[in-house]
This record gives sequence, C-alpha cells and structure tokens, in this order.
Amino acid sequence: MKRVYPDKDFCIGCHICELACLTAHSKSKDLILAYTVERGQNGVASSKHVHEGGATCVALSCRHCDEPSCVAACISGALQKDPESGRTVYDREKCVGCWSCLMACPFGAIARHPLEPKIVKCDLCHDRPGGPACVAACPNKALKQEER
Repeated sequence: MKRVYPDKDFCIGCHICELACLTAHSKSKDLILAYTVERGQNGVASSKHVHEGGATCVALSCRHCDEPSCVAACISGALQKDPESGRTVYDREKCVGCWSCLMACPFGAIARHPLEPKIVKCDLCHDRPGGPACVAACPNKALKQEER
C-alpha cells in the first residue's frame, strides 16, 4: 500500500501541505473560502501538521500502519483498518471524542479537531484524483507517496 512519507531534509516549513489538505477537504475547494469561512466547520480541518523544532521541520500525517495502535485504542469503533485498501479509516459519526487514539499514535499524526470533541486524521485523499493533495502541493517534494 502506498503511504505518505515526509522527508525532513527537504521540508522548509512553508505549511503549504496544511493548506492543501484543508482545501481538499472543504466543500468549496477554494483556499480562501476554506481558510476564512469553512475552517473548523462541519469537520473541515487539515489533517496535516508541520512540526517545527529549531532548524528542522517535518510534516506529520497518518501512516496507515499495518497494525494501527489507534484502532486498538479506539473505544467506539470510529477507527477501523480497511482490509481492502489498507487505509486506517475514521468514522466521524462514531467518534465520542475520548482522544485515546491521539495518545496511542506513535507518530503524533492524529490531532484534536479545533472546534469540537472529534479528531482530524489523514484519509490519503482517497476520493481525490491524483492522490493526496499535500503531496501534490509540496514545493520541495518533501512529501512522497510510495510503497516501502
């Protein structure tokens, strides 16, 4: 299964991946509307997070692990491993906002939703032609979608 992998040697901390993710998951598909109006509403938030530590930065997102600890920690069944696609799938309606998955993720890739007691997690832009928006938008090719 192809996953998104960051390369800290090429990440410049521009946060364009976060904006691309936000836009791809918005209703309008317009960056300005997504950022100014839709952000935080109806689950619209970026699942990408750029972690900055000194001179190093790296974009974090779900690794869709083979045996995800977030799924094991989820008390409501909101997180499941899709056996066909290999993706770790999030069902927003089942989420009770306990954030056990957030604590269980070894990559720090799951985040709290900014306005409601839910989470934000990468879905690999599974319904977007051309693959994940973050990978397509990265100007330095610091994000790669590949099988390893």
